[in-house]
Amino acid sequence: MSDMPHIDRAHSIRLKFRALLERPELTVMPGGVSPLYARAAQEAGFESFFVAGSQMSSFLLGVPDAGILGLRDIVDHARHCAARADIPIFLDCDTGFGNATNVWFTTQDVVRAGVAGMQIEDQEAPKKSGTSAGRRCIPVDEAVGKIRAAVAARNEIDSAFVVCARTDAIGAEGETFEDALIRARAYIDEGGADLVWLNSVASLADFKRFCDAVQAPVLTIWGGPQPEPAFEEYAQTGVKIVLYPVIAAAAGLQAAWQTLNDLHQRRELGLREWRTGLHKQRYPVVDPKRLTNDRIIRALEERFAPASQRRDYQSTFGHAAHTQPPDKS
Repeated sequence: MSDMPHIDRAHSIRLKFRALLERPELTVMPGGVSPLYARAAQEAGFESFFVAGSQMSSFLLGVPDAGILGLRDIVDHARHCAARADIPIFLDCDTGFGNATNVWFTTQDVVRAGVAGMQIEDQEAPKKSGTSAGRRCIPVDEAVGKIRAAVAARNEIDSAFVVCARTDAIGAEGETFEDALIRARAYIDEGGADLVWLNSVASLADFKRFCDAVQAPVLTIWGGPQPEPAFEEYAQTGVKIVLYPVIAAAAGLQAAWQTLNDLHQRRELGLREWRTGLHKQRYPVVDPKRLTNDRIIRALEERFAPASQRRDYQSTFGHAAHTQPPDKS
């Protein structure tokens, strides 16, 4: 892979993701939808980021999380996220967009997009949100075959890429906690998955029981009442990753909803209060230009463009944002 620097970068980030799975400490993984949120999570200090199918459905297409999202939608979007963050990007691939044959092609496209890992769930198509009613699971042997196809496709390109098998059995039609255990073991032992995702668990005792029975790292989201467990409580059960799959996008949408309503109802007063309120927050106002590395544009102009093509950054509107010298890196 030495002749493909972008692959080398993806491989090294995948090794970071595997290191998170192997260490004894709990990993807290936020999630959302965009390259900017992934970069913000990195700047905040998180070590990985989840790109959620529900949020791609909502923010990219404006549709429910019901299997409407397509392979091209997620692969193209995942490529942007992976290119702009230096932490591992973990991608939601729904059901893999078909049977085991489709999953093989899905996996190869996703690996080439540069993300660190992907999850495939065991729902029947058309899928439902993992937190919604109406879920059905495919037979265990069919799900195992899909995981095996993903692992084989992955191995042809980069064996460091992480394949996660998600079971939505708890709370699904005709399924039980015991079924989730059987499925998870099969996905690891027969399918070869690196990580198993358990949905809809509502007690710490069930987490402990599951983690003791499954010989693989376990990722989960809380399915019980609030308040949910503390991080230390998750760690004591053996859970490896606790995921907050939509937190960045949900927080952003709620803030936009409040601000837009306030602007519409209270007009310029709402606008003024929004602007002054930004500076009363616990953390500094986020700089989108810093997150997108805006300064590189001027640096590239100075490096490659002829003098006649370089822009005037000293006297045009907005020049104060360009008073610092460009980043040469």
